[in-house]
Amino acid sequence: MKQYNPVSESTSQYIFFTGKGGVGKTSVACATAVSLADSGKKILLVSTDPASNLQDVFGMELNNKGTVIKDVPNLTVVNLDPEQAAAEYRESVIAPYRGKLPESVIANMEEQLSGSCTVEIAAFNEFSDVITNEEKRKNFDYILFDTAPTGHTLRMLQLPSAWTNFIDQNTTGASCLGQLSGLGDRKDIYKKAVETLANGNETTLFLVSRPDYTPLKEAERSSNELRELDINQQQLVINGVLEAVDSNDAISVQLYERQQKALNNIPEGLKHLSTYTIPLRSYNMTGMDNIRNMLKSDEVKPLEQPIEIPAHQSLDDLISDLHQSGKRVIFTMGKGGVGKTTIAATIARGLAEKGVKVHLSTTDPANHLGFVNTNGKGITVSHIDEKAVLEAYRKEVLDKARETMTEADLDYIEEDLRSPCTQEIAVFKAFAEIVSKADGEVVVIDTAPTGHTLLLLDATQSYHKEVERTQGRITDAVGNLLPRLRNPKETEVVIVTLPEATPVFEAERLQQDLQRAGITNKWWVVNSSLLLTPTNSPFLKTKAQSEVQWMEKVNQLSAGNMAVVEWKEKNSIN
Repeated sequence: MKQYNPVSESTSQYIFFTGKGGVGKTSVACATAVSLADSGKKILLVSTDPASNLQDVFGMELNNKGTVIKDVPNLTVVNLDPEQAAAEYRESVIAPYRGKLPESVIANMEEQLSGSCTVEIAAFNEFSDVITNEEKRKNFDYILFDTAPTGHTLRMLQLPSAWTNFIDQNTTGASCLGQLSGLGDRKDIYKKAVETLANGNETTLFLVSRPDYTPLKEAERSSNELRELDINQQQLVINGVLEAVDSNDAISVQLYERQQKALNNIPEGLKHLSTYTIPLRSYNMTGMDNIRNMLKSDEVKPLEQPIEIPAHQSLDDLISDLHQSGKRVIFTMGKGGVGKTTIAATIARGLAEKGVKVHLSTTDPANHLGFVNTNGKGITVSHIDEKAVLEAYRKEVLDKARETMTEADLDYIEEDLRSPCTQEIAVFKAFAEIVSKADGEVVVIDTAPTGHTLLLLDATQSYHKEVERTQGRITDAVGNLLPRLRNPKETEVVIVTLPEATPVFEAERLQQDLQRAGITNKWWVVNSSLLLTPTNSPFLKTKAQSEVQWMEKVNQLSAGNMAVVEWKEKNSIN
């Protein structure tokens, strides 16, 4: 593996960066843009990431028109807002029906167009205008995109059914179906954008990961999806590799060994890719000096004074509060890789030690078993097989759809059933069955539905009252659970995040999503904090200092109900 240096590597004019939230896509994209601009190339950097912190990175206000960075005169930055674009697009689709259809139907349409798939379509809508713009192609040597479209979105854009009007007459239960309705006039632009993405002479796609099991597996999944669409010009950048281990510091040794284990067992689907590494840096990726140095060097500056750790509580405090408040259903919620399973298992064990009968339900096939000793602890454990329940749900919907739809429309529905919220619904139905049978015990669940999914289910139920629905059956267990989740006396959603920019921004959006669905959450957990470890490594202590601002943000979002868990070799694997 070579160290990443975009100036010395030949690449295409269009460069995309993709990866899980928190792996450093934005930092890598910015550092690449600055390096190429400093070498004399004219660069356009475009962000379509809803969690983008580009303004913090460059320390200046940015817009969707293009801002020349004064310290890097060859660099122009465009910061698109896909959520605003999604809102405008949603209204353009729904406006013709206002006043003509019942309010409950309008509400259902609004929710159908409120999920992450719609935001991603809106983002693609925005950067398709950039990638097909001949003037920009001529004016810039390289055009970089912070965040690439997923395989799911690209497949949907290629389906003939995506451009028909069948969505106006047919719906398929609770799903993301409908996010493409009304885009027929952009078919040619989309086709050209997709062709450019698949052209290896024009486009290079960098999969960005961390040297950890979960983000590397996610990179492999994304790589496979994109290869199915003939987007083969992929390269891998592994960000945040600890190079200089401090042999006298246990935390440094543990971090180094865990990363090396992940790097030595890189997923099979990534082994054929050209792979580059970027060293772990001790500083935050904000400010021009740090962005310039990211791909060059790191100078650890001695801390002038001890780090003041923000006020926080422990996981034991959280567990005691859950016990005293008598919560019956407890979800841990957060993006993949933040440690939901570990936290859920710790909560289950803590409640069991207080004499509570607990049922722990998880979608994680293995990790929870290492954290919960069920012998004599009053804990029962169940595992939901995500693939199995998703396949069962897909079959149910498709069997019904075949009764009334053409094969072309079925292709569209099959693709729609690959959407993230469809998987949430399938898993949620399985969880609902467990909760409905567990009135005599506290149920702890390590995967929660988003507010969008809950509103989708709720809107579907309301819609049933107005028109006859032919597909997508909502079970009694799901119907009964929705009001229960909205009851703060019974249910707690514990939001789990990491002390880093993107995971915190994404967790904040999750909280807003839940509030929109009428679900309150009290507790947040900041997991894997270096700041709380006993490290004496000057490098790691400096790195830990960067966590302070994100802990302070979470403390504000949680109104002081923030539990912080220190980094441990095991608690950041899942």
